[in-house]
Amino acid sequence: MEQPRDSNDTQLRQLAQQHGIDLSGPMEIIETGLDFRVALADDGDGRPWVLRVPRRAAVWPKAEREERLLRFVRRRLPVATPEWRICSPELIAYPRLPFATAVSVFPEGGEPAWNIDKNSRAFVESFATALAALHALDVEEAIAAIDDQARSHDPRGRFSEDLERVKREIGIAEAVERPWKVWLDDDASWPDFTVLTHGDLHAGHVLVNADDRAMGIIDWTEAEIGDPATDFKFHLMGFGEEGLDRLIDEYEAAGGRTWPKMRCHVASRLSAFPITYALFALESSDEQHLGEARRQLGVEPNVGA
Repeated sequence: MEQPRDSNDTQLRQLAQQHGIDLSGPMEIIETGLDFRVALADDGDGRPWVLRVPRRAAVWPKAEREERLLRFVRRRLPVATPEWRICSPELIAYPRLPFATAVSVFPEGGEPAWNIDKNSRAFVESFATALAALHALDVEEAIAAIDDQARSHDPRGRFSEDLERVKREIGIAEAVERPWKVWLDDDASWPDFTVLTHGDLHAGHVLVNADDRAMGIIDWTEAEIGDPATDFKFHLMGFGEEGLDRLIDEYEAAGGRTWPKMRCHVASRLSAFPITYALFALESSDEQHLGEARRQLGVEPNVGA
């Protein structure tokens, strides 16, 4: 049944129409994204579209970079990626790929709904193959394609700088910081190579078919040249240690490059997510996010306010 069209719905339809897309029928608005509001709707010919509206002006340079990245990875991977038809500071839009996400997360809360069997061999094999193909792309070609020469490509150095910035501008409890410092000092934990990473590769960004096979990957905003473990951390969160072991084994079988302490390193990457979240909170200057970041970092609510 079609939902009542509220002001957000109407504004999105008008915005799409200004860019040549006439939407009809119901619209689903997804508010869970940190950088974009997302809407799903069909046009008059029944073609489903994804609309992404930046939440703030600072998101636009990231969107431009993402569009360049998508042009680079398209046809280089064994899975589909979005093909943006509209890319402007106020609206990004592309035809919706004909697959479901591996998991559905509901903005009103509650348990995520898995659209796959979490123990599916078809999923882990196909996902590992796609991940190995992504990480095998030529790093120098990727840097040139996305105009990334100015960014640091040293993941260890970047994390150290990010840690110090968050400590300086928000604060970090000593007990929270200690394991991160130990991790930083552990030479064996860190890979001696970098790859092109997706950067936010959780199951909600992986598209699957009815046979549980990975068919597409969406939302490439955080893609960068960096640590391959970045693309495994959310798999550990969603599938546990046994699921991570299976993915790494299949990834290696598909040609992915591993190292002895990779599993421990992935776990450390996941444990350090509060630093990533704190950086987003600082960028957004949103008091709600800043308050949650302080909580995750173990500091009093008024520290860094």
